[in-house]
Amino acid sequence: MQLGVNVPNFGPGTDPGVLREWARVVEGLGFELLMMSDHVVVTPEVSQRYPEPFYEPFTALSWLAGQTTRVRLGTTVLVLPYRHPALVARMVTNLDQLSGGRFVLGAGIGWSQQEYAALGVPFAQRGRLTDAHLTVLRETVSVPIWVGGNSDAAIRRAARFGDAWHPLRNTIGWLRAAVAEHAPAGFAPRIALRLTGEPADGADRLAGVGTIEQVLDDLEQLRLLGAETVVLDPYNGDPEETRRPEVAWQALTALAEHRRSTP
Repeated sequence: MQLGVNVPNFGPGTDPGVLREWARVVEGLGFELLMMSDHVVVTPEVSQRYPEPFYEPFTALSWLAGQTTRVRLGTTVLVLPYRHPALVARMVTNLDQLSGGRFVLGAGIGWSQQEYAALGVPFAQRGRLTDAHLTVLRETVSVPIWVGGNSDAAIRRAARFGDAWHPLRNTIGWLRAAVAEHAPAGFAPRIALRLTGEPADGADRLAGVGTIEQVLDDLEQLRLLGAETVVLDPYNGDPEETRRPEVAWQALTALAEHRRSTP
């Protein structure tokens, strides 16, 4: 099972130097995948969670493709209805070529009504539009496509169009039940990453939150569920975290060291 990292491409502490250091850390520690999220217009409701500066993922990943040599690059997730599918296909193909075949397209429908309105795209039609765009991409690009989302509709969309289902930040119990019910052909979840000194408990504990032993057990449970790749998301909702990337780097280092020491 491969491990990836969702790198914050937004927030008050993020700049080109920090993004370059994120790439150095992720690749240097031996993680196999570096991913970024997507917003086009930082509306008030987007800014509450993901404030500016917000680096556009294709631009930032293209730049990081030249800063790295081995790690795969991807989106978690690109909001498909925001861009014409022919443009997305061109950008995906070019980035895959420029990176030497290292691109993974994570795609979804998005959630921000304000952002849809700012772009002139009908929010109520986002599911239909996403299906139409995925149809085009399935016919025109050769990169892996992960369909993101936690709803039943997202799981059905993944089965129809995707190489993997890419659920986002949930509990091990929920993920286990969803896999048992839907049996996706491919499974590549994104989970939280927050190490704690004391064990985290409760039925609502997100996978990836807890002591290093709990997180390692979460990863093993996901491997047993058939996960081919797990993406670790160290951003836990406070934009001020982006001013302290060293906290996430320390957690990633701890996981990498345990990984190297496990036969």
